[in-house]
Amino acid sequence: MKHLLILIALLCSCGVFAGQRDSRVREYLPPVRILWQQGGEQISCADRLLRPGNGQSELVSSGDICIMKSASAGHPAILLDFGRELQGGLQFVTGMSPAGKPITVRVRLGESASEAMCDIDGLNGATNDHAMRDFTLQLPWLGVTEAGNSGFRFVRIDLPDDNVELHLKEIRAVSTFRDLEYKGSFRCNDERLNRIWQTGAYTVHLNMQEYLWDGIKRDRLVWVGDLHPEVMTVCAAFGNNDVVTKSLDLIRDITPLPQWMNGISSYSVWWLLIQHDWYLYQGNRAYLQAQQSYITGLLELLLTKIDSDGVERLDGNRFLDWPSSENAEAIHAGLQSLMVQAFGAGVRLCLWLGDDELAARCEAARTKAVQAGKRLNPAGTKQAAALMALSGLLPAAEADRKYLSAGGAKGFSTFYGYYMLKAMAEAGNYTGALDMVRTYWGAMLDLGATTFWEDFDMDWLPGAARIDSLVPAGMKDIHRDYGNYCYRGYRHSLCHGWASGPTAWLSRYVLGVEVVEPGCRVVSISPHLGDLQWVEGTFPTPYGVIEIRHEKDANGQIHSVVNAPGEVTVLRPAPQYLCAVHLNALAAWGARPLRRTQ
Repeated sequence: MKHLLILIALLCSCGVFAGQRDSRVREYLPPVRILWQQGGEQISCADRLLRPGNGQSELVSSGDICIMKSASAGHPAILLDFGRELQGGLQFVTGMSPAGKPITVRVRLGESASEAMCDIDGLNGATNDHAMRDFTLQLPWLGVTEAGNSGFRFVRIDLPDDNVELHLKEIRAVSTFRDLEYKGSFRCNDERLNRIWQTGAYTVHLNMQEYLWDGIKRDRLVWVGDLHPEVMTVCAAFGNNDVVTKSLDLIRDITPLPQWMNGISSYSVWWLLIQHDWYLYQGNRAYLQAQQSYITGLLELLLTKIDSDGVERLDGNRFLDWPSSENAEAIHAGLQSLMVQAFGAGVRLCLWLGDDELAARCEAARTKAVQAGKRLNPAGTKQAAALMALSGLLPAAEADRKYLSAGGAKGFSTFYGYYMLKAMAEAGNYTGALDMVRTYWGAMLDLGATTFWEDFDMDWLPGAARIDSLVPAGMKDIHRDYGNYCYRGYRHSLCHGWASGPTAWLSRYVLGVEVVEPGCRVVSISPHLGDLQWVEGTFPTPYGVIEIRHEKDANGQIHSVVNAPGEVTVLRPAPQYLCAVHLNALAAWGARPLRRTQ
């Protein structure tokens, strides 16, 4: 008896509470429409599945339940649309089927309607890689079953066995997500831009699972390059969140130096740049100090990857993004630019951490890298042109005129589109950048997207059908027929966090919030409305949100109202970054600095 009591005590003190607790919540959602049925005469009361459910089996009559009946010559199927992209699985609530035993169903999940209708055939790109999207499942008699863990919007259910009858009370999506407040916001007189800001934020929100993933269908991994635009969106929409630091720490701990994160040298550079930007926005000094050893070691490693002439000599997988991955000259120019940014961030990180000696060596390396980099060219790519402009290797106006604005949105990519927009802003082409956002990211919305995609090319548009309908005869299936590299056909992720760049960009350049001192202790508000009439929104800081509204008057002058937490100093726009209309509007800002009236 004594030993039993000891065992119970040990279980209570250790085992019961030793597991990992899920930081996410689960929400159950009914489908919003039935998109297609096979063997409609074999399915009765299908519209019952559209009702909100309660997840509880009940002793109900067959008149209030969906019934699917198969025969040897016919097997019914149904395609459900849950209205928007979700991360999670499915819940089935069954009734009293006549056979009184489990019944097999085939489940196919899809980010597009056509993906949910396809087979894994080795030709169309559909796979069960990373997450199962095509599987069979046994449903109990009068019970509840949950299954699936993927990114999806559409679900096809088939009854594959002969001569069975399935009673379905409910089929609900189990949406799994972090229950977060959208502390940041953006609204303007262009509803298309409002939808794009929100869609980018939602794309990243879905990827904020236990860790910050690249995509919710695939790869569901911590890819550091993907993290940078995602983290900037987190800063703009949600503020401080431990999913960022957990992910940064995870990849750090599984990548001992001198290895490169994810095997890609530029991704270790992105980790360094994220550390810089995260501290600037959140100001968590204890967290930064905990990274000092790895930051120092990584900077020492990067210093060995630049030669005496200042030219980058990065090894490992030399990669910027997929559309530029076969252009070695552009990759070299881009990596040179990233090394300039790395050493610049290294200077500031080392000064914040009190390492003046390493800061001086980083500054010397940065200076040499800039001089060497000015001899390079973008090799015709918008990716390299953007990085060169942001690193001071190419005048931003020249990069914009020759590369970024040339051909409109043709040549944009979802990952590096963020940096292309930033470079256009540095060139002062805010109206042009807004048009790029409307055209490129807006085209995905026009095709039925509720999240932004792993990649998108303007050349895919002619004849393309929407992803939220079955493809009409004579039209292109934009999900199956396009994609490249690792994302051919249905393998293409239609919810990829690196595509969220416009959310962060609109908050930074149009709403105008620039963080000047770590932790948002000092911010500058420099609005650039381009062709907009007004913009308003909020921006999260460690001390609370900043509330902002900018409006043009009849003369084109901008009048602004800014309410900030008392701990945040708000500077009026720096004149060197403003066009004439902003210079004329400075009087509307009042005294410097702007503070909330207490």
